[in-house]
Amino acid sequence: MTGQDAPAVIRVEVVLAMPERQALVSLEVAEGTTVAGAISRSGVLEKFAGFELDPDRVGIFGQKVSPDQVLRAGDRVEIYRPLLADPKEVRRQRAIDQAKS
Repeated sequence: MTGQDAPAVIRVEVVLAMPERQALVSLEVAEGTTVAGAISRSGVLEKFAGFELDPDRVGIFGQKVSPDQVLRAGDRVEIYRPLLADPKEVRRQRAIDQAKS
């Protein structure tokens, strides 16, 4: 087997940010690796006991993507945590409070 037969390797990052701490893992993966594959390989989920990955809450550079999305060199995979409050509801409540003042 020659070096030309080996799959190309790309560098990506996987990040998970919680209110109390964050983790960013840089890793090299084979070309064709998916978002789910990079998350699994990074080990970042094991650093946050009790955090459960929601496959619908992942993205690349702030854009939601499917866990099946194939990565490109330099991609930053982001794992999003659930919102504590709905931003629309917070704005609505703030407007009501300001109207009362």
